[in-house]
Amino acid sequence: MAHTGSCLCGAITFEISGSLSAPDACHCTMCRKTSGHFWASTDIDKSALNITDVSSLKWFQSSAKVRRGFCETCGSSLFWEPLNNSGKIAVAMGAINQPTGIKLGMHIFTAEKGDYYDIKDGLPQNAT
Repeated sequence: MAHTGSCLCGAITFEISGSLSAPDACHCTMCRKTSGHFWASTDIDKSALNITDVSSLKWFQSSAKVRRGFCETCGSSLFWEPLNNSGKIAVAMGAINQPTGIKLGMHIFTAEKGDYYDIKDGLPQNAT
């Protein structure tokens, strides 16, 4: 099974081979600031990701451990990648074309969530 996706303007398109894992919703301050709300993503093996055009893909190292990939043309947040060579990368759920066939699995860093919303969907919540 393959899934496709793109940024808002279409300058960056990608394909993911294989199944997608249940995404998590990260409510940490950095994810909220980079996405404008909370960040929902699915973790995949980097080898399963094929980015067709990387000319508009830019990376921002948001901490000593992580970098975030975005489109320099339209600003879409697309990827979250640990710098520890784990072989994993997180792909933004909003950038993956539907149907994805998966549902949100959990919320993380809920201790940092915005004060303007509540989490009441019954999914597991981790404060950190």
